[in-house]
Formats: sequence, structure tokens, C-alpha cells
Amino acid sequence: MCSILLYFETYGCQMNISDTEIAWSILQKAGYSRTHELPEADVVLLVTCSIREKAEQTIWNRLKHLTALKKRCQKHKPLLKIGVLGCMAERLKTKLLEQEKLVDVLAGPDAYRDLPRLLSLGYRGQRASNVLLSLEETYADVMPVHQTPEGHSAFVSIMRGCDNMCSYCIVPFTRGRERSRPLSSILEEVRMLSDQGVKEVTLLGQNVNSYRDFSEQHFICSEGSTQLSRGFKTVYRTKQGGLLFSDLLDKVSQIDPDMRIRFTSPHPKDFPDEVLQLIQERRNICKQIHLPAQSGSSRVLHAMRRGYTREAYLDLVENIREIIPGVNLSSDFITGFCGETEEDHQETLSLVREVGYNVGFLFAYSMRKKTHAYHRLQDDVPAPVKQRRLEELISVFREEAAKVNMALIGSTQLVLVEGESKRSSEELCGRNDGNVKVVFPKTDLPIQPEKPQMVPITSGDYVLVKVNYGQHGHVDEIYKSST
Repeated sequence: MCSILLYFETYGCQMNISDTEIAWSILQKAGYSRTHELPEADVVLLVTCSIREKAEQTIWNRLKHLTALKKRCQKHKPLLKIGVLGCMAERLKTKLLEQEKLVDVLAGPDAYRDLPRLLSLGYRGQRASNVLLSLEETYADVMPVHQTPEGHSAFVSIMRGCDNMCSYCIVPFTRGRERSRPLSSILEEVRMLSDQGVKEVTLLGQNVNSYRDFSEQHFICSEGSTQLSRGFKTVYRTKQGGLLFSDLLDKVSQIDPDMRIRFTSPHPKDFPDEVLQLIQERRNICKQIHLPAQSGSSRVLHAMRRGYTREAYLDLVENIREIIPGVNLSSDFITGFCGETEEDHQETLSLVREVGYNVGFLFAYSMRKKTHAYHRLQDDVPAPVKQRRLEELISVFREEAAKVNMALIGSTQLVLVEGESKRSSEELCGRNDGNVKVVFPKTDLPIQPEKPQMVPITSGDYVLVKVNYGQHGHVDEIYKSST
């Protein structure tokens, strides 16, 4: 078994990076080995995304390329297998396995434990699949094999699935209902990462701040129902009791005061004041919040089943900034959703200008089968209009992000170094507490200010950087000093 080499390709969100680490941990224990070189691989596994049509098309194209490669390699790689894992496996099982016949193995997001059996069937000449969704699977007892760049940051999955049922979103159908990982297993993983020298952990979930753990009896649990942000509602019955996201954030942030804590992706409805106050109080919880708006029009938000109005969203933004002064906000937006008018689009642009985000994830709407929108709404905004609105939104977003960056000029920022800048081997890059990218010249620093011995700055170091000028999406500096 140890002679079989796996090659992973990961597409989509951070959760798929975490899923890759979980799948690799399971297969490593089963005796498989891993390669980072495609020509060496005996098994190619694609961890896939179905959130948008464009993401799926990228994977279809890749599968056709790999299938052609498999045919060309028949002589020296007669047993080469191709597998698809994750959301696309669940959504398109029949087409992938039986119609197109592009893959040998399929495993949905809740079936990674079954991968050794599925691959074994594949090597017996059978096409094998397991795409069953689970109400319980969290992989709590699987310690992921983290593949972090230079070992300075890591993703930690705390929950899976989503109950929100936004009308445009396929996630509840590809990843199932919400279920949270036990707090004790999360704390164990974060402690392990701290012991390994990891400097930054990002807590992951499709709806990360709706975390609710009912399994821990030795912790004091909340007896109340879920407390929503003011002016927000849900399409499902709120949960009762259990440990909340604020409990998790409190305990994770106490493990290592020098380890930065981030989390994504949250829903705006799940930001009660106790979460915001904890972010403000804890030095190592980053003062940056992802706050997906999706639209600036209350009419479109209602059609999207987001559970809030434009006014409620702006009230939340005001409350966040009142409790956490200087916080950086990022967001998600969709252009051209069903029935979106030009007036709706202008309301979205005005929301972006009013809030002033530093990072945005912006996409044209892509209809997904199974969703509420697919069954009840019309995808009636022409593709060229969607694209034009997207380009206008990107332009406004860049203008506002530039203002956020320019406001940092003259300040000194604590930066976690990620590695070399893509634009020059003579520069390093990293991110500050607010998740703003920082680029600065590569140089040596004294071990201590009063000692002459110099050492190079390396990935995983914290450095103090004085900001000299800003551009779209990142900040450039010249002056540096060690923390």
C-alpha cells in the first residue's frame, strides 16, 4: 500500500483546504503516501467546489485534461485512478460516474472516512462512490495533517453544513445540516498547532458563528435560545442550550496569547454583543470581521432570504464599529440576482461606499439547481448586465479599499510575515491585524535593539512596519523594526 502515491488538487474555499487535510490524514493512516508532483501520482484526487457554475466548469476542464493524460499514460501508469471529493461529487454523482465516466472514485464531504474502501474498489476495476450526507459527521477524532506555508498559519474546522437556506446557495444541499465539532477536540488541535509554532489560526465553518456544541457536559452551557443580531431573523427554529461561539472563541484565544485568531465565514445574524466585546477585549483575536452583505437592496435581500434589511445590516455595522473601534470589515456581494433592477444595483454600490470595506469577494449570480431560487425565481438578468454590474462593483470596491489603506499611512503596523512578495524576491509580504496585505523590503534585523547581531526576517516572524504609502489591496513600507 505504501507504494501508492496520492496527488491532491484543491479548489474553492478554505473549507476545502481543511477537507484536503482531513482526507489526507485518513489516507495516510491507511498506508498511502503523498506526492506534490502530478507525474509521480498513482491516484489524483480533486477536492471540488460547486458554489458557482464557473468553479464547476474549471473542474470539468481539469477532469477532461486528466482523463486524456490517463489514456496517454496507459503503458507506464496502467492503474492511474482519478477521484473527485467534496461538493461537486455530491451534486453531480450520476454525470461524473455514469454519463461522462471521467472518474473512478467519488466521495462527498461527509464520506472521507470511506476513502480507503472506495480506492480499494477502484483498484479492483469498479467505479466507487459514497456521497451520503450525515447529520453527525464532524471528523472530530481526525487530526488533520496541516499543510501550512512555512508552518506559520493553519485552518481549523469547527463545524460543518449550513441551515440558513439562502435562496441562491447550494451549500445546504452539498454539505448538509449544521453540526458542530466538540469544543474539547478543537482546543486539542489548537494546542497542538501552538506547540508546533503556528502563529495564526483561522476557525472555519460554512456559518462559523452559529457554532453550538451540545456534547460538552463539563463546561457550563447556555440555557437560552440563540441570540441574533438586532433586526435579524432566520428561516429555521433557533437552537436551545449548548456552548456558543462566544464560549469557543473565549477558550481558543486563551491557549496562546501570541497566536492570532481569525474566523470565517460568519453570517451577520450571529453577532451578539458578547462576541463583539470578546473580539475587542482579546489582544490576539484579530480586529477584522467578514460581514457578507450579498446586496445593498432590502428587496433583493428579501428575495435572497438573508433574514435582514439594508437598515438592519447598517445598524449592525454601526454597532460593530462602536464596540470595536478601528475594526476592518470585508464582505461578499452578488450582482445580477433574480429580479435585480438598476435601482437595486445602485443601492448595492451606495452600501459599499457607506460601509467602506477593505476586502471584497464579488461575483455575478450563477443559478444552482436544488436551490429555492432555482425552483421559485427567474434568472432574468442578462449575462452582459450581470458582468457590467460586477465590473462597476469591483471599481467602487477598489476605490473604498484604497481609502482604507491610505488611512494607514504614517502608522506602525504589527505584521505577520507570510513569505516573499510575488512581485519581487527582494521584498517580503504579510498581513496586519486587519488582514491588510503589507509589502516591505527584505532586510536583516537585530535580535534585540541593543545588540548588533543581525538575523534575516523569515516567514512566521512578527515585525513592526511603518507604512509609507498605500495602493489597492496592499500597503508598501520602508521602515521596519522587530517586535
